Amino acid sequence: MKYVEDFRDGRIARQIAAQIAAEVQADRQYRLMEFCGGHTHAIFRYGVKDLLPPNVRMIHGPGCPVCVLPIGRLDMAIELAKRPGVTLCTYGDMLRVPGSRRQSLLKARAEGADVRMVASTLDALQLARANPEKHVVFFAIGFETTTPPTAVALKLARAERLENFSVFCNHVLTPAAITNILEAPEIRAMEAVEIDGFLGPAHVSVVIGAQPYEFFAEEFAKPVVIAGFEPLDVMQSILMLVRQINEGRAEVENQYIRAVTRHGNETAKALVAEVFELARNFEWRGLGDVPYSAFRIRDAYADYDAERRFGLSQGRAQENKACDCPKILRGAAIPTDCKLFGKQCTPQTPLGSCMVSDEGACAAYYKYGRRAAAPRMEAAE
Repeated sequence: MKYVEDFRDGRIARQIAAQIAAEVQADRQYRLMEFCGGHTHAIFRYGVKDLLPPNVRMIHGPGCPVCVLPIGRLDMAIELAKRPGVTLCTYGDMLRVPGSRRQSLLKARAEGADVRMVASTLDALQLARANPEKHVVFFAIGFETTTPPTAVALKLARAERLENFSVFCNHVLTPAAITNILEAPEIRAMEAVEIDGFLGPAHVSVVIGAQPYEFFAEEFAKPVVIAGFEPLDVMQSILMLVRQINEGRAEVENQYIRAVTRHGNETAKALVAEVFELARNFEWRGLGDVPYSAFRIRDAYADYDAERRFGLSQGRAQENKACDCPKILRGAAIPTDCKLFGKQCTPQTPLGSCMVSDEGACAAYYKYGRRAAAPRMEAAE
């Protein structure tokens, strides 16, 4: 296949669907978590869910970087943006995410804060160069995919001695989140979410490779198939997981061979290791405190660490108790379980992060017409 249209061929999709239907065992449940929010949107955009047998259930995971950022960290960014002389740069999705008391970066900007939407870290650097009288802070979020560009920005800032630039670091790690989901019933007394296999994220795996997932296959006996984002990628990956489950195998398989290798991008990983180190603890929305699940800026770059430079500390956040985002992010609920979904909470008036982001599960359900109530998720016994 050479062109993106080849990966969206309906005829081939129906053939793969027929293979899945022929190979699933009628007396068995196949509970598959797509970790990445990009996969969730692909599944609903292309109607993949409608092609699957009823006993193949897709569970939406926490792979939406905007969604998993806890309200307390967002409140810190809003507070920072309101400081005199500060320009806060952020990706577009973060502007409308509600913080405590329904405050947001967009509302802070309307009240006079200097908040800018940027497309890359280099845009933030250029703002700092062009405005030496302002202190420009880049609000860094995302998984391993967006961490290398932040490392590049920090290296450039130090090389140029750009004293009016810093980074508020919130980069998080995929393997730690998967481990937390699998261990949560034992270590956090959360409701169990039964998962038989994982669709591994695509873009993250381009950076970190397939090797980090081998731990889940060995330690938890859970198969992982790294999947591309196109509908045929997803369909083929589901078929690969069904076959592993049927055969009693738990291996890491790479469907996305056109972009992912076992060891990933060694140059990007070395760059990240030079600039960042593991944070001892980090809070995730929906998962709580997860040890060694995020990056912090190394001491060698401390002058460019906004958290240290401005003495930021996380205060007590005010969650919207009616919002089911935390449960949705760990796979314990689906968007239509939430009483606010499609009513008070819509893309125009989001009350939770899952409705804001282009990778959020609630946004996917709403955008692609999945607004009817569905059977509620049941916790495992």
